[in-house]
Amino acid sequence: MDLHSPLPLLGGLTPAQFMRRHWQKKPLLVRQAMPGMLPPVERGALFALAGSEDVESRLVRQTAKGWSLRHGPFPRRALPPLQQPGWSLLVQGVDLHHEGAHALMRQFGFLPDARLDDLMISYASDTGGVGPHFDSYDVFLLQASGRRRWSIGRQRDLELQPGVPLKILQNFEPEESFVLEPGDMLYLPPRYAHDGVAVGDDCMTCSIGLRSPAAAPLGADLLARIAEAQADELQDIPAVHYRDPSQEAVDRPAAMPAELQSFARKAVEAALRDPDAIDRALGESMTEPKSNVWFDAGELPERLEGVRLDRRTRMLYDARHLYINGESFRAGGRDATLMRRLADQRGLDARDLSRASEDALALLGDWCEAGWAHAV
Repeated sequence: MDLHSPLPLLGGLTPAQFMRRHWQKKPLLVRQAMPGMLPPVERGALFALAGSEDVESRLVRQTAKGWSLRHGPFPRRALPPLQQPGWSLLVQGVDLHHEGAHALMRQFGFLPDARLDDLMISYASDTGGVGPHFDSYDVFLLQASGRRRWSIGRQRDLELQPGVPLKILQNFEPEESFVLEPGDMLYLPPRYAHDGVAVGDDCMTCSIGLRSPAAAPLGADLLARIAEAQADELQDIPAVHYRDPSQEAVDRPAAMPAELQSFARKAVEAALRDPDAIDRALGESMTEPKSNVWFDAGELPERLEGVRLDRRTRMLYDARHLYINGESFRAGGRDATLMRRLADQRGLDARDLSRASEDALALLGDWCEAGWAHAV
């Protein structure tokens, strides 16, 4: 992608201009970001996804009695009538299950794959919505069918309504309001309050959400991965145990020995001293498939003429490693260049593969057998 060419998706801004002017700074409304927009998934197919055990879905309703929230799966008969106002069906991770939705996600390739999360589609009847709220991550709201009115504002008061199963702001103060038609798109930075309400029937909105890991759980996950990796690496090496030949007799046996605390600190510091350990753990964490993602086993082709990644596969890289679906590989030289191209472009052709080593071809074959990639 040319980062310095104007994109209709961004209202004529180049990707570089968008990132500099709007990314995590201020909203952007783009009329006809995708002219002639049609839903990537038809209504019936979306309802079918909501009925699957493998798909995360939610049903939000607003009635005179207040808000209600139910989690799927939802058989078609469990959904309200289309003509009934005030309900929304939210289907998460549609890009994992539908090629058209996955292709739509790839339109945002000017953003790091490590930050792209998933494509959620919300279907709403007239007046349907999820209430005024804010997200901790960036979001692109692309209108696929029907119309939706978005009210947005830089919310100071973040108090939530009590006793509600949704995180709805108590005192929402909108500053602007727009009605989005099919093909229109609204970008919002993190913590920018917004409230989307369907105007008329058959309203479908695609939400391209970004990943924004919180520091504490990310740190805990990385530490667990580093500890597991170190345990595997050290299983054949004699362990260094704590020794205290100078320990004196104590009259307060429950007091933690300071020397043991120092030993523990040094053990943790040693585990974190290798920057590769943290980088590997992060790459594995950011490519770990979600719990509801599974792959169908494939077949090893006799000869690879081309290969493409499965739409559910997450693949990243850094200067020394490749990361794919929670696993890491050390990579260098020509093969590393080839694999980085695969990660960026999601596919390789016969010309690319003609440059691959036997080891790289074997690895690609393994990924095809695992269903992570497919021969083309």
